[in-house]
Amino acid sequence: MPKAKVNGVEVEFEPGMTVLQVAELAGEEIPRFCYHERLSIAGNCRMCLVEVKPGPPKPQASCALPASDGQEIITNSPMVKKAREGVMEFLLINHPLDCPICDQGGECDLQDQAMGYGRDDSRYGENKRAVEEKFMGPLIKTVMTRCIQCTRCVRFITEVAGVPDIGLISRGEDVEITTYLDKAVASELSANVIDLCPVGALTSKPYAFNARPWELKKTESVDVMDALGCSIRVDSRGPAVLRVLPRLNEDINEEWISDKTRYAVDGLSRQRLDKPYVREAGKLRPATWAEALSLVASKLKAASPDRIGVIAGDLQDAESMKAAKDLFGSLGVTSLDCRQDGMALGAGTRETWLFNSTIAGVENADMILFVGTNPRTEAPVLNTRFRKRWVAGALEVGVIGEQADLTFGYEYLGAGAASLSGLAKSKSDFVKRLKDAKNPAIIIGAGALGRADGGAIAKAAADVAKAFGMTWNVLHTAASRVGGLDLGFIPGEGGKTAAEMASKGALDVLFLMGADEIDVTASDAFTIYMGTHGDAGAHKADVILPGAAYTEKDGLYVNTEGRVQLGQRAVFPKGEGREDWSILRALSDRLGATLPYDTLAQLRAKLFADHPTFGRIDYAPGAAASAIDLSGIAAAGTATDAPLVSGVRAFHLTNPIARASVTMAECAAVAADASKIAAE
Repeated sequence: MPKAKVNGVEVEFEPGMTVLQVAELAGEEIPRFCYHERLSIAGNCRMCLVEVKPGPPKPQASCALPASDGQEIITNSPMVKKAREGVMEFLLINHPLDCPICDQGGECDLQDQAMGYGRDDSRYGENKRAVEEKFMGPLIKTVMTRCIQCTRCVRFITEVAGVPDIGLISRGEDVEITTYLDKAVASELSANVIDLCPVGALTSKPYAFNARPWELKKTESVDVMDALGCSIRVDSRGPAVLRVLPRLNEDINEEWISDKTRYAVDGLSRQRLDKPYVREAGKLRPATWAEALSLVASKLKAASPDRIGVIAGDLQDAESMKAAKDLFGSLGVTSLDCRQDGMALGAGTRETWLFNSTIAGVENADMILFVGTNPRTEAPVLNTRFRKRWVAGALEVGVIGEQADLTFGYEYLGAGAASLSGLAKSKSDFVKRLKDAKNPAIIIGAGALGRADGGAIAKAAADVAKAFGMTWNVLHTAASRVGGLDLGFIPGEGGKTAAEMASKGALDVLFLMGADEIDVTASDAFTIYMGTHGDAGAHKADVILPGAAYTEKDGLYVNTEGRVQLGQRAVFPKGEGREDWSILRALSDRLGATLPYDTLAQLRAKLFADHPTFGRIDYAPGAAASAIDLSGIAAAGTATDAPLVSGVRAFHLTNPIARASVTMAECAAVAADASKIAAE
C-alpha cells in the first residue's frame, strides 16, 4: 500500500484516496464547507487548504487533490494558517452578523471554523451583498444572504435525491442558489439539505425560533414512519418533542431521513387521546381508568372466545403485541391479526416475509425486479441506495406495476399479474440479462401482497424468484409488521383475519391496538380502541384506552430486513396515557388471567425466551437466494388482471401521527397541487 507523511507521521492509505482523507487517517482535522463524504467533490470553498510536497510552493485544496506515494502533507504550517484565515475572511465579507437570531446558532460550521481558523478582526468596510429569499416549500426556510455557495444542497438534491430542483445560477458576485421557478422541492428527502447546510442559509421552517440546541434533551431512538427503522435522535424540551434528526447508521439510513420522519412530530401533540373515554347514548364521555377497564373486562367475560378479535396497528411495539397475544391466548381467543391490509404472508419460514438482501446488502445486486412497489414513497431512504447503485452503472431495474418516477431509470415490464407469471417464458432482452445476472433480487411490495389475490401474486413472484435464482425481498410499509409476524400475531385455528373481523356480525367484541388503517365502520361489535390519536379507530370505539406514542415509551421494533431495534422514551405519555403493555397487564388482573410479568424487563425476558430472534438486537439475518425456502408461499386462488399498485397513495398521511400533523397536511397539499399540475 502507498505511504505518505502527514506532519511528519507516516501513514498507509488506499489507492485513490484524496489528501484530505489521508490527513484524517493520521488524525488531523481538516476544516471544510463544500466537501462531504457522500457527495461529489466540488472544491469551491477552499477552506481545506494544505501544503503538499513535492508540489508548487502554494496551498492546495486537499479535498480535490489525489494522494500519492511518498507525498508529504503539512496541515499546520504558517503558510496554511495564513491561507485559511484569508479564505475565512473572504467567506465572511458578505455574511450578515445575525448569529443571535439565526436558527443555526450553536450548530453552525461557520461559527466553529471562524473560531478555530479565522482572523480576530475584519478589514472589510464596504456594504455587504444582500440576496433575495427563495421559496423551497413548507419545510425549508431560506435566508440566502447567509449562503456561502458551498453547493452541498445542489449536489444532494441532484445526486442523492435524484430531483434536480435546486441549482446555482449566475457568476461571480451575482451567483445564487435557487429553485429556478420558486417551486417547492419535490422530494421526500428534501429537508436533509438543512442538515447539510454549513451555515444558516437553509434552516427548518416548522422549527424556526423554537429552541436552541443546548436547551434540548437528546434521546437516541428509531423511526416508525415506515418499515426501515431509521436511526434517529429525538430532541425534546419538557413534555414536548420539538424535532427529530438523523443518526449515522451505515447499515440502514446512512445519515438521511425522510421528511415525514423529520416533521410528523408536531402530530404528537395534536388530536391526542389523554384520558379514558366511554360511549354512552352515542357520545363519548371521559371516564376513570378503573371504570373503563372494568367495562372492557365485563364485555370480554361475557363474550365467547370465538366472538372476540384483536387487530394490531402499524405502529405497535413488540412488547404490546406479546402482552396481547399472551392475554387473549389465555382466554382462548384465536382471532388475532397484525395485518390490517390483509397481507397474504404469515405462514412458512421467517425468510418469506423478510427483506433478505438486507438494506445495505441491496447495493450488491446487479439486477432488481420491483413487483407492485414504489420504493420512493414506501421507503425513500432505501430508494437512495437503488439510485446510488444505478448512477454507478452497476444496476439494472425492471418494474411490474405502476409507472412512477423512481429517480432512476428502469425497464417497464407490465402492469399486472399476467406480466409477472409470464416473465419466465418471455424472450425480452431484460429476461435474457436476468438469466445471466450474478446477484439478482426481487422486491415485492405490501400493496401487491395486500390485495384480495395477494396469495396468488406472492406465489407467482416466488416462482419467478426460483426460476431466476433471485433473492426474495418483501418491502413492508408498517413498522410493526415483521415483529407481529415473528410473534405469530396471526389467526390461529378457526380464527378470523382482520378483514373478516371488521365485517358485520363477525364478532361481539373487537379490540383495536392502534389500528386505524382498516375500515371497521361495518362492524357492530363492541369496540375497544387502545391508541394515541383521535383517528379512525377512536371514532368507532365504545371504550378508548389512551396509549403512548413511539417517543413516549421504550419499545422493540423489527424492521423490514428482520433487524430488532430498540426505541427509547424521550418524553412521558400525554395526560393519563399509559404504555400499551401496562394497560394490558392491568386489564389481565380484572379478567382473572393475570399476565406473568410486572415490569418491562420481565416482559422482555419472557419475549426473548419464547421468541429468541427478539434477543438479537441490531442484527440483520439476511439470506442468500439459495438458502431461502419459499415453499410456504402456496397458491391461494387466481390472480386478477387488476394493475399492481403501491400500498402508499399519500406519502405524507400514512398513519395517525402524520395525519394529525399540520406540517404533513401542508406537504400533502403541495404534493397534490404538483400532481395536478403534472397531470394537466
